[in-house]
Amino acid sequence: MKIDLHIHSVYSDGALSPEKIVDIAIDSGLSAIAITDHDNILAFKHAQAQARLKSEETGRPSPEIIPGMEVNTIFNNEEVHVLGYFFDFQDKNILDMIAYQQHARIEQITKIIEKLDKIANIKITMDDITCYIQEGGSIGRPHIAKAILKAGGVSSVIEAYKKYINDSSPTYIRRNTISPHEAVETIYEAGGIPVVAHPHSLSKPEDLIKELMNYGLRGIEVYHRRHSPAIIEYFSSLAETYNLIMTGGSDCHGAAPGGGVHLGKTHVPEWVLPELKNEKNRLEIASS
Repeated sequence: MKIDLHIHSVYSDGALSPEKIVDIAIDSGLSAIAITDHDNILAFKHAQAQARLKSEETGRPSPEIIPGMEVNTIFNNEEVHVLGYFFDFQDKNILDMIAYQQHARIEQITKIIEKLDKIANIKITMDDITCYIQEGGSIGRPHIAKAILKAGGVSSVIEAYKKYINDSSPTYIRRNTISPHEAVETIYEAGGIPVVAHPHSLSKPEDLIKELMNYGLRGIEVYHRRHSPAIIEYFSSLAETYNLIMTGGSDCHGAAPGGGVHLGKTHVPEWVLPELKNEKNRLEIASS
């Protein structure tokens, strides 16, 4: 069983459509995928429809589409990403959280556009940025970088990041997000499984994981393409110590350096998905 539970589409900062993601997953022999766009759930229905279509066309089963999302939060001036799986997409608090996060993104980028104009004399509009995202998708730094490049403000996307949209740049404004505690609690109360994403990026992961367990945290993303064997071993041990489930995925955003895609290329043990589903069943029984 090959699975990938961390993928991004054109509804956030990914380069692939949900349909293309499903097609690649089929070609790669994956049995289950989760599209976990940043603060967005719109890709799910498109991926489901594509999976059904391909199954009808070929007569063979398509990958199972696992409901998912990645919530971007900030805590102690550090970005903390929270993955959620199997939550109720119609839950009011989930929808309110997404609406808040989307508003925060628009507010942030509006201020960045103003600063780019005043400080760097780079003139771009919101339309210049949103043209790089699927309608209803989550706008973010990659789309700003592309707009700056197109406006002639830099010679590459990498230069745009370094000069204008890194955390210390005078033209960058940090987003007013919810806290990871709120994200975990909202996902958990919507019947979902909250998981700390790519914990290698956190300065004090164990302290935060222990704290978030009080709000309903149920897992750690142990398997990630940027996790070395030593990091995997460390977070596996941490998950066992605190009785948390382990998840994993490629964190694919599209084309990988040198061609190809990361989708499905990260080793995730076959027992991860059954454990995730067992946890979902346990939570359902506990809440009934």
